[in-house]
Amino acid sequence: MTLLLVSVFCGASIALWLVAYAVRTALANGTRHLASEVERSLADAFVFVNRQKAAAATLAAMIVPPVLALLLSGSVLVALASLPFVWFVPRRMLAWMRARRIRTLERQLPDMLLMIAGAVRAGASFPIALESGVQESSPPISQEFDLLLREIRLGIDLDDAMRNIEKRIPVPDFMMVTAAVTISREVGGNLAEALESVARTLRDKLQMEGKIRALTSQGRMQGIVMTCLPLFLMMVLRAMEPVAMAPLFTSPIGWTTLAVIAVMELLGYVSISRIVRINV
Repeated sequence: MTLLLVSVFCGASIALWLVAYAVRTALANGTRHLASEVERSLADAFVFVNRQKAAAATLAAMIVPPVLALLLSGSVLVALASLPFVWFVPRRMLAWMRARRIRTLERQLPDMLLMIAGAVRAGASFPIALESGVQESSPPISQEFDLLLREIRLGIDLDDAMRNIEKRIPVPDFMMVTAAVTISREVGGNLAEALESVARTLRDKLQMEGKIRALTSQGRMQGIVMTCLPLFLMMVLRAMEPVAMAPLFTSPIGWTTLAVIAVMELLGYVSISRIVRINV
């Protein structure tokens, strides 16, 4: 009997050690992968951070929310349910930062093209016009075109440099800029008029997109309100009637109900977001 108990204890200890080692390894690998993604994404946005700092911030973002959920709710289930959001929120934040940078580039691009076209019309060469536009504009458009100017000065072919900036700026309308510069270089057309025409087209498109966002703003707000309202009512009822709401967080039927609520909330928000998302 003693030998059996010792064997069971040793087996359980080894199993717990293997589980802890697997969890620690998975957490370390996930943290390094997410930290590398954060660092690469921020570097694309001309925001440079240390990888150790990015890893520490990522690890804190993965640990702090479940602990707070456990302390506030007192339920292990709620803490476990917050784990997918911990993995989802940093990626959404990075996507939001990239989308905000792209929107800023789209707004600044017409003005940048008009400045380059004005310099070319005044008799300056294309690199000199680029330098003038970089000096007169603000980030992030000035950073991208300054990198284009540096590539040209290093001897990279203009077509290759334009393709590189087209990859860095994932805006479909930027292909018109590349086409205007390439055609003017190969055929010998009026580069200033081509850039001004592209700038007018982009500005009209931005005005149309602004009108669409204004008309669909009410729908987007309704989606946010309708998604947050059940959660807000749940917290209010839990504060007002904790005894009546306790089975929702402590019984299997309540857990199933919470899972169904979470799925339905997610589907409703995604559906409303797709309805009000109109691409021009």
